[in-house]
Amino acid sequence: MAMKIISMAALVVVVLASSVLQSTYAATYTVGDATGWTVPNPNNTEFYDDWTDNKTFVVGDVLEFSFTTGRHDVAEVTETAYDNCNTTNPIVRYTTGPASVALNRTGEHYFICTFDGHCSLGQKLSIEVRTGPSTAPTPGSTPNPSSSASALVATISLVFMSIALALFC
Repeated sequence: MAMKIISMAALVVVVLASSVLQSTYAATYTVGDATGWTVPNPNNTEFYDDWTDNKTFVVGDVLEFSFTTGRHDVAEVTETAYDNCNTTNPIVRYTTGPASVALNRTGEHYFICTFDGHCSLGQKLSIEVRTGPSTAPTPGSTPNPSSSASALVATISLVFMSIALALFC
């Protein structure tokens, strides 16, 4: 009888652990949400700074920059280039919208539009990326399906192990 209670307790622990694992996945953020990646309203040049509020970016997350090809682009730049809206020598530049940028390292990341005058009008984004994983998507983000699939495989494995533990103990 004591062995059965221990087995049931182990089953409960494994099921709880699997639910925690399932809730950890990367997120895809649409930069600017419905507004997308564009020159913000002249009365709100802090639009993208405001957009980052209440968001935690981690390694594995993806930024989706939604813009019209030929009207905007997105370039990852250094902090100095970001501060000065310097469009020469970007780290990487995406010219076809929408552009997906995987966040694959921790630290500060800086993005600007290199079209003439757009950055100085507020089309720039600065984020801090931390080690992950995300604990849950924040408003304006969606789960990254490949990471969700990995979490699902881990959950299924834990469920099978817990069933085997319950049957053989």
